[in-house]
Amino acid sequence: MKAEQSAIPSSDPFGLFEDWFAQARESEPNDPNAMALATATPGGAPSVRMVLLKGHGADGYVFYTNAQSRKGQEIRANMQAALLFHWKSLRRQIRIEGPLEEVSAAMADDYFHSRPHVSQIASAASDQSRPLADRSEYYDRVAKLEEEYPEGSNVPRPAHWTGFRLRPRAMEFWLDRPGRMHDRRRFELAGAGDALNWEDRLLYP
Repeated sequence: MKAEQSAIPSSDPFGLFEDWFAQARESEPNDPNAMALATATPGGAPSVRMVLLKGHGADGYVFYTNAQSRKGQEIRANMQAALLFHWKSLRRQIRIEGPLEEVSAAMADDYFHSRPHVSQIASAASDQSRPLADRSEYYDRVAKLEEEYPEGSNVPRPAHWTGFRLRPRAMEFWLDRPGRMHDRRRFELAGAGDALNWEDRLLYP
């Protein structure tokens, strides 16, 4: 069998992410910014769920959540996480790992108030991840907030609704190849202080 060169360039991983993400926005039919977010308790018990990427760049990858939810509590107890983007139409994946930090209150306010009014109401009414006796209880809360804050008014952002930024320490790019001979390249931060730099290597599929 003739050897093939890697189709994943050895370059800046943030630039590579931007290139793949731009292609995903053109090809994915729903939510190209959807990503799996994996967290863990201090005891090491893992959990994973889908969230939406709401900001990205060389400073990291941002998502928002109710900090009193299960994921929020796990994040606050263990400020480490992993992300996975899977773009089936492109047959590509990106894995990102690193520490988390909370965004500023001003940044959380700006994003919260950029959302549709109904989404602001729904988030403010929800005790995310906690037991709900009946759906009507949640709808009653929504109705009460809609009466208090009608369309066009400013819904206060709950203090526990916030955002987190993952600052990558490792990024892995996966490209489907025939015969399951997939192409994988992993970038990891090495060094310390001003000497930090990205090192990369190919991985067996």
